[in-house]
Amino acid sequence: MGKLLFHAHNTCSCYDGGGSNASNRYAFKYHLERLATKLGLEIRVAHYPPYCSKYNPIEHRFFPHVTQACQGLLLTSLEVTCRAMAKASTKQGLKTTVHVLPGDYPLKEGYPEDYPMLMKIRFDEELPAWNYRAIPGKCDS
Repeated sequence: MGKLLFHAHNTCSCYDGGGSNASNRYAFKYHLERLATKLGLEIRVAHYPPYCSKYNPIEHRFFPHVTQACQGLLLTSLEVTCRAMAKASTKQGLKTTVHVLPGDYPLKEGYPEDYPMLMKIRFDEELPAWNYRAIPGKCDS
């Protein structure tokens, strides 16, 4: 029997409406465009509206269990926090896997000054502030 090969041309990601990946952040869109180009993949984005995280299934169904696992603990180190979070689970058998990504995460990572005029984000007709696509461009290298 032959192998079935699958190559995705696009993907859709849902994001919460706040923080550094909020729908009104140019830095998020700039780095999203770069990722789309690097992967050669169109990335469709759908943001939950601000203050609507209750509709985010992961946040709504699983984060309370993580919060409960950490309740009453002094989270004094990364190790203590990871250990506490790793204990979270649900009655249905969902368990937490905790990984800390190595590296530095610079604050206020930005975007080029002219990016707002040059961005290639394609906004949807329906709710354009929250729904858009990052189209892969030509690689610089």
